[in-house]
Order: sequence, then C-alpha cells, then structure tokens
Amino acid sequence: MRLTRVHIPQPLHEGAEVVLPEGPAAHLTRVLRLAPGDACIAFNGDGHDYAATLASVGKREARLRIGAAVAVDRESPLRLVLLQGVAKGEKMDLILQKATELGVQAIVPVWSQRSDVKLDGERAARRLEHWRGVVASACEQCGRAVVPTVEAPVPLGGALQALSDVGLRLLLDPHGPHAMRSLELPGTAACIAVGPEGGWSPLDREQLQAAGFSGLRLGPRILRTETAGLAAIAALQARFGDLA
Repeated sequence: MRLTRVHIPQPLHEGAEVVLPEGPAAHLTRVLRLAPGDACIAFNGDGHDYAATLASVGKREARLRIGAAVAVDRESPLRLVLLQGVAKGEKMDLILQKATELGVQAIVPVWSQRSDVKLDGERAARRLEHWRGVVASACEQCGRAVVPTVEAPVPLGGALQALSDVGLRLLLDPHGPHAMRSLELPGTAACIAVGPEGGWSPLDREQLQAAGFSGLRLGPRILRTETAGLAAIAALQARFGDLA
C-alpha cells in the first residue's frame, strides 16, 4: 500500500518528534483518519523521504515521530525555470501544480503590461504563501523530495535582470522562428516565458528579446496561458529531460 507523503518545512532527523503543521495534521487525522502508530512518509525538500509514524493526536496538535531517511532522486536532468505571467485564481494554481508534477525547478511569477491580477502588501504575501503550499502539495502527490522554488511576483524587467544564467531562453510565440524538433540545448538548463491571459505586449516582447529570449512555436493552435507553459515543459522534458 502506498503511504501518504506529508511536507514538513523544518529540519528532520531520525528519532525526532515534530509537531505537524495545521494543514497536514488535519489531512492525516481528519481526512485519512490515521491513528497513533500508523505510518506515513515525511519530507522537507532536502532530497530525502523520512519514514514516519503518527506519535500522538490531541485536540490542539498532532505529533509525528521521524524514522530513517532515504535519498530520493526524482529530479529531471533538465533544469527548467518557468517565467509565468501571473494568471487569475485557479488558473495560476493549476499552472503551479502541473509544472511541479512535470519537473520544473523554479517558478518566477511576473507582472507585465497586460496583467489583469493586482496584488500588493499583505494580499501579495498571502498569495505567495498559498502558491508555495500548492507546490508543496503537488510534491506530496508526485513523489518529489525537492520542492521547486516559487519567487515573489515582480515586474517583468526586474525578473529578467535577476534571472540567473540559463542556456536556453524561450518565449512562447505562435509565430516564433523555432520549432521543438529543431531546438538545440546548450547545457542542461532552459527558461520558458509564458504571458498572462492577455499575452505579452510589444514592450514585454522587446524586453524578453533583449534578455536573450527567442520565439518558440508549439504547433498551429493558440494556447491559453494555463496550457502553453505546461505543453512546452512536457515537450522539453520529452526532448531533453526525463520523459523520453
């Protein structure tokens, strides 16, 4: 029987007893109805799964006893960064969830000229926390023991300035000069830039091209923002990564 995996964002080591965060505690004890002594798997993003058992369940907290660590390698040899125009509500959640399942290493949400979503201050902080929770939950499901990073959303220009050296920079464009079958990968990393619901503006495209992004077309159809990036990730993983 497959054991439930639970993300605990703190240092873990064999013999430790940790208090479960509220969300995972509710899932294990109220949804799955695990009782003290039942087994599960804990991970914190350090590349290991930890055998664990539910130690105690109280009114205010549940505790997990940590067992032996096992190294887990489910990371793609292709290091993918998704530069994603912030999308509305559930669309953004879907993008984050599926991009994690498909093996991206990092997600950088960006504001652009045509962004419809506006977040600032406390609301932006809550949204970022939510996004990171979506990614952690996706790791629980798909078996990854390294949690992709999700950066705080920034204007496109700032994201491009902060972008680390990536061998291949791709701007999804139905009229782009490159097709997937003709791509060459210099190195082991790539960055995909996907616009928001309204697409990239001409100024956005100028910024991206100045930063070394070139157009990639994904067939003859126009894809929505929640489809385009995921299709590109899957195609790149099939060509250069671990979906071959």
